[in-house]
Amino acid sequence: MPRYVIERTLPGAGQLDDQQLHDISAKSNEVLDSMPDVTWVESYVSDDKLFCVYDSPDADSIREHAEQGGFPCDAVNEVRHTISPATGR
Repeated sequence: MPRYVIERTLPGAGQLDDQQLHDISAKSNEVLDSMPDVTWVESYVSDDKLFCVYDSPDADSIREHAEQGGFPCDAVNEVRHTISPATGR
């Protein structure tokens, strides 16, 4: 299954409190309940952006999830390779 990194601009994302993050997560899960082929792996929250990792059969499904959930979706990038410090050893 292809893996994607999604960039979402959300001004003030780094200031969201636990309840707000819970609510965003719950909405995402609600949408994903109707999309059995799409799996949310994790997300990283920075000051004004979210970087989300999803497994999905295609980028269009990622965009559909964003549309149904009312989430921003600035870029959808397919992961071609994963590297780490161990790659260079």
